[in-house]
Amino acid sequence: MLIIAEHGTLLLLLACLFGFFMAWGIGANDVANAMGTSVGAQALTVKQAIVIATVFEFAGAYLAGGEVTATIRKGIIDPALLKDSPHLLVFGMMASLLAAGTWLLIASAKGWPVSTTHSIVGGLVGFAAVGISVDAVDWGQVGAIVSSWVISPLLAGIISYALFSSVRHLILNTDQPFQNAKRYVPLYMFAVGFMMVMVTLLKGLKHIGIDLNWGLDSPFFNALPVAAVAGLLTAMLGRLLLSRVPDSSTEDNRFAAVENVFAVLMIFTACAMAFAHGSNDVANAVGPLAAIASVVGSGGVVGKEAILPAWILLLGGAGIVLGLASYGFRVMATIGRKITELTPSRGFAAELGAAATVVFASSTGLPISTTHTLVGAVLGVGLARGIGALNLQVIRSILMSWIITLPVGAGLTIVFFFILRLVFT
Repeated sequence: MLIIAEHGTLLLLLACLFGFFMAWGIGANDVANAMGTSVGAQALTVKQAIVIATVFEFAGAYLAGGEVTATIRKGIIDPALLKDSPHLLVFGMMASLLAAGTWLLIASAKGWPVSTTHSIVGGLVGFAAVGISVDAVDWGQVGAIVSSWVISPLLAGIISYALFSSVRHLILNTDQPFQNAKRYVPLYMFAVGFMMVMVTLLKGLKHIGIDLNWGLDSPFFNALPVAAVAGLLTAMLGRLLLSRVPDSSTEDNRFAAVENVFAVLMIFTACAMAFAHGSNDVANAVGPLAAIASVVGSGGVVGKEAILPAWILLLGGAGIVLGLASYGFRVMATIGRKITELTPSRGFAAELGAAATVVFASSTGLPISTTHTLVGAVLGVGLARGIGALNLQVIRSILMSWIITLPVGAGLTIVFFFILRLVFT
């Protein structure tokens, strides 16, 4: 308590700095990952991707992320163990933020798309092991997170493979690809609108006064009618936009007009992916900062949950936009060009497959990583064209970065935790 009273303001200022640094890393890595397919497929410019990410990441975080976030991410640590030493919780959260930001900087420099959630979880495991005890870690939760390394890319890969296979069967491998694109693309647009609304409703809107309940037992089934209406409206808007796309096919490139159609569609899927990412990761990524603000603001009281103030979301949002604009190009290049060659039709299948995976996981409780989900979706699209369409060397590097994220996050956090404790005690 005494340390919080003496150094609370300084600790909070440092925490804001570390939180901003981590948010910068989220923008440079996670958000760049979410936008990479659209930029790589040349459906969006980098500037357009930044604008879309800014709007829809914020919307997803606020509308579908909730205003209350667990102070200990994913229930890794029981905060009751720290009620008599709140300063250790503050040091641990600060160290986790700094460690996650450092690892995201390194990974972004290498062009590796890694998981912010896993970076933070690794940090919390490291902090718990040295700051409390190894037994304080909920290893069952850690095991569930590790399982997402397989679940996320596998599920997204299967869905994206099926989606792109349907595009080839219904549109690309036909005698009249442009006419068939105008016929079938509104169906895919329906799926995009449907998925965006399902993400919003399944993630919960209670904190802004909307509690959807038609008397059915499952939140999934309660959300279905609203999502279906949204899908129909999206399809109608899409049909209107597609009516204005001219047939630019030539003898040398009979798919030019089709790809233009999918480029229009990718604007919708980019919005859906940014929204899904915001709902799944962004609000929770600033959870450690919310925990620190709660402890410092209360004079050292440790609670199980903390209100996520608007200023923390604004701080995180500013860092995210700056990170994407200043350093996101490296991860965008990996996702958009280095794993497999993307066109608008392939990028669409990857983004919609990833968004669908987030919806499915939200409704079933499956542990997933948005980053791993999108990488798996790109892999699924590449596999639909054959193993030769994939850059296996790049894939090996990405898998290696996934495996070391948890231990690196833990190791860096341990180092930073001891430094902070030495300085302030």
